[in-house]
Amino acid sequence: MRKLGLLLFALLQAAGVQAQEAKPTTVVVLGVDHAAQLVARNDSPALLDAFLDKLDPDAICIERSPEAFARGDYYDFTYEVQDLVVPMARREGIELCAMDWMPPAEDMKLGFGLDLEAPPELRPAKGYAQFLSFERPSLGRDLFHADDAKNLDRVIRWAATPAAKTKDDLARRLYLYRTYMQAKRVAAAARAHPGGTVAVVVGEFHKHDIEAILKDDPAITLVQPSSLGRPSEAEAKAHDRREYQVAIARFNLLGAQAATGVVDFDYVRAAVEALEAQGDAAETRLLRVRLDLLQQRIGRKEAIAQYKAIAAGAGKAEFSWNGVKDKARVDSYFDPYGNLNVRQRALLEAARESHALGDKAQALKLRDECAGELTARQRAQLLAYWERDTAVATK
Repeated sequence: MRKLGLLLFALLQAAGVQAQEAKPTTVVVLGVDHAAQLVARNDSPALLDAFLDKLDPDAICIERSPEAFARGDYYDFTYEVQDLVVPMARREGIELCAMDWMPPAEDMKLGFGLDLEAPPELRPAKGYAQFLSFERPSLGRDLFHADDAKNLDRVIRWAATPAAKTKDDLARRLYLYRTYMQAKRVAAAARAHPGGTVAVVVGEFHKHDIEAILKDDPAITLVQPSSLGRPSEAEAKAHDRREYQVAIARFNLLGAQAATGVVDFDYVRAAVEALEAQGDAAETRLLRVRLDLLQQRIGRKEAIAQYKAIAAGAGKAEFSWNGVKDKARVDSYFDPYGNLNVRQRALLEAARESHALGDKAQALKLRDECAGELTARQRAQLLAYWERDTAVATK
């Protein structure tokens, strides 16, 4: 028994020596506004890609629970996770760490009356689960926006202030627990890479609480992203990719964002021109027509003719990016018609412009040609979104 005690003491002492000798892990928490990269030129996908490459981390922690990540399931709104960080890490051989926590679906139903991750059959025009769009301030967002806690003062005050009625305090309490668990999973990732670097890409509302939880951990050195310097324009350009360019153009020209009128057309035009420089493609021609139409370089009649020509020659071409999570649906979180291929979308756009010109017969013919290629569920969703859109357009 005495020998066992001495052995345990020796092991604990050795572990203590190793802990003292191990260098702390550098942890860099980059706070993001989910999917804002699609509208903000100073927070673009290429800039984020270049920043992570410059950081050269041993691991990147992403905002998804380990259980969901293991089955390839992501939030529909985290463009920067599934469409940028995960593919980039896999190309470069960087370890991925899923560090989020969410309550079980049954607990969400009990507390909120619904499963927060299950979109309704038809997304509403307004309110929870509506299609994503950004207001004008987001266009000026910078890559390091979240480093300044003043920019997040509203949520910091909300997190520290109980609701006026305790029965309404669930969202805040879950936020605090969720962020705490995120921080503990980041700490576990840091312990797995002693002396290395761990990047954390997380919604900006979690950033400063995560850092507050980790700041007294002797095994961690926190470094602000902005202290590492912004990638140059040349570095960002070297990390630009076709799928980033298509995502920027699609989101602003075909998604819900277009209807707001809040679009950085210089940013979008640069993406379309970069696509054109890569050669002729049906998706690029469609995006160019939509851009020229929105900027009034062409009229509706010319746009209809071009859309029809694109549809005639597109075959079964798919978009390089569509943001669709559930392929059984016709929509994505970004676009009511996000799951259409290039030919189908060209037909639908021609239908929408025909309707705007008052040619309802042609509009319905083109719409029905598009809808006829879909499943029954997709067709029902498309027709419902069409009725909503055309009702708004005729008001």
